[in-house]
Amino acid sequence: MCGICGFIGDTTEKKDVLEAMMRAIRHRGPDGSDAYLSGKAALGFQRLSIIDLDRGMQPMYNETGDKVLVFNGEIYNYRALREELIKKGHVFQNQSDSEVLLHGYEEYGVGLLEKLRGMFAFAIWDEAKEELFAARDFFGIKPFYYTEVDNMLVFASEIKSILQYPGFQRKVNEEALEQYLSFQYSVLPETFFKGVYQLQQGHYLVWKEGKLRTVQYFKPELTPARRGKEKEITGEIRDILKMSVDRHLVSDVTVGSFLSGGVDSSLLAAVSGCQETFSVGFEHEGDKYDETAYAAELAAQLKVGNSRKYITKQEFKEALPKVVYYMDEPLGDASAVAIYFLAEMASKKVKTVLSGEGSDELFGGYNIYLEPDSLRYIQWLPAPLRRAAAAVARKIPRHIKGKNYLIRGAQPVQQRYIGNAYIFRPREKEQLLKHRLGADPEELQRPAYDSMKGLKDSDKMQNIDLLYWLPGDILRKSDRMSMAHSLEVRVPFLDIDVYETARKLPRRMKVRRGVTKYALRKTAEDILPGQVAARRKLGFPIPIRNWLKEDDWYLHVKEMFTGETAGTYFQKEYLLKLLEDHREGREDNSRKIWTVYIFLLWHQVYFEESKIQLPV
Repeated sequence: MCGICGFIGDTTEKKDVLEAMMRAIRHRGPDGSDAYLSGKAALGFQRLSIIDLDRGMQPMYNETGDKVLVFNGEIYNYRALREELIKKGHVFQNQSDSEVLLHGYEEYGVGLLEKLRGMFAFAIWDEAKEELFAARDFFGIKPFYYTEVDNMLVFASEIKSILQYPGFQRKVNEEALEQYLSFQYSVLPETFFKGVYQLQQGHYLVWKEGKLRTVQYFKPELTPARRGKEKEITGEIRDILKMSVDRHLVSDVTVGSFLSGGVDSSLLAAVSGCQETFSVGFEHEGDKYDETAYAAELAAQLKVGNSRKYITKQEFKEALPKVVYYMDEPLGDASAVAIYFLAEMASKKVKTVLSGEGSDELFGGYNIYLEPDSLRYIQWLPAPLRRAAAAVARKIPRHIKGKNYLIRGAQPVQQRYIGNAYIFRPREKEQLLKHRLGADPEELQRPAYDSMKGLKDSDKMQNIDLLYWLPGDILRKSDRMSMAHSLEVRVPFLDIDVYETARKLPRRMKVRRGVTKYALRKTAEDILPGQVAARRKLGFPIPIRNWLKEDDWYLHVKEMFTGETAGTYFQKEYLLKLLEDHREGREDNSRKIWTVYIFLLWHQVYFEESKIQLPV
């Protein structure tokens, strides 16, 4: 796992620029650094040593020296690919997975991507052709950002590295802000920094003669079709998961595992045999906010070590500016802070951990996927009647039971579901924002929904999460919070072969009779204690709902909501009403308050730097 950066164009006398870009992402690879500079290209690399510790340094060259690679990630099937390439006449200089990308690109070109099993963001500069090829993995596990400045292409693993490039002008992308207020994460290709783009998951780019093009080579899609017996299906899941975990254990350093006590991380800990596991929680906040006891119990049964930490309210608050800095862009998901502390603890014992990201999106794990079942009692009514009932429901007091049910039941899935978070609705943003600029979420996702005709509503919801929520929220926070502590996170559920198995599962094997992730839970019954396989998902819940009612947090957020920056982007009166209604218990506005607050804190970190002490 590493950090990469660079720029293509006239690189004369720009060694200092490259070094500054590399320093900005040193946390991604503190074990070493190196650079490549020619008249047309500058490539920088920060290394976290995981495979071929002695000889895996980058930038890496092919035999003739005319192709140069910088690579962030891991290729788990590199040994098989290496043997295949040797038979085709390629000569290798080391045992690293990185060199496989170089020779694989020489041999197969873009066709290399479909052969890879792993997580990756890499760039290959062809000195002879004066061409850059860069690619990002299937699901967006590893990041890649780019911009154009004065006819130069500038790229990096993190935006903070791009910010070091002279001539780049920082400017808030208000269209990204508008979408963020609904999704709680940066959902557009163009980031919160105007002019900086993220290479989308499953895409590659080519830069040649000052022209840039991007191409999609992979799109995750569910194709429910299987009609096999339950035992056959669970057996296939068990075998393919074991194969994936074995791949993800390839390493020259010790591999540990995150352990929450839920079925995903518990399965990985049990199947992998990792001897070190790591868990966090919040003490004195109730069982809803603490799964460490479950994790400790399972670790004892597996006879493995379990390091645990309770996060205090004060250290949570103190860590926030650092979390926002490492995230690059606002993320309204407070669980990112929990992962920050989890990764910090794990990094003191291991360099690499397994984690359960992707399981919910592939196997149907979110409780919201049960909603179509509950709505069937109203959706048999004609649409005009349902809309009339919803119109009446909107006028009744908010505390009346069934109000939200009637409103959601009147909407087709593409109107009510944009992902696991839907923070501010379009009407609310009209009251909140000083300026409306972009499309509504429904319009933004219409092409995706249009491509899913024929799927059941729960499958459509799951597919939306694969396309948006997984790369935009889940994988982004996992990568940034782990790399803040130079820790590599590996995600065995997001192996392409696991995906090929999961995508075919019929709905009855994902959600059934109020149970989510049905097939995976049945698979787990043969591996884990029954109570673990059946445990409902919590997913790093954070007690901000409670904290925002307490004086210290309330006064801190109120100061932010009445500040100059808040007045630039938002209607202050609306913000204060959200805060007061929450404190007085009239509404649970915690997620709305938090989403705005994190944006304001991000603005302080990146646009009002004198107010925040950044990590060294």
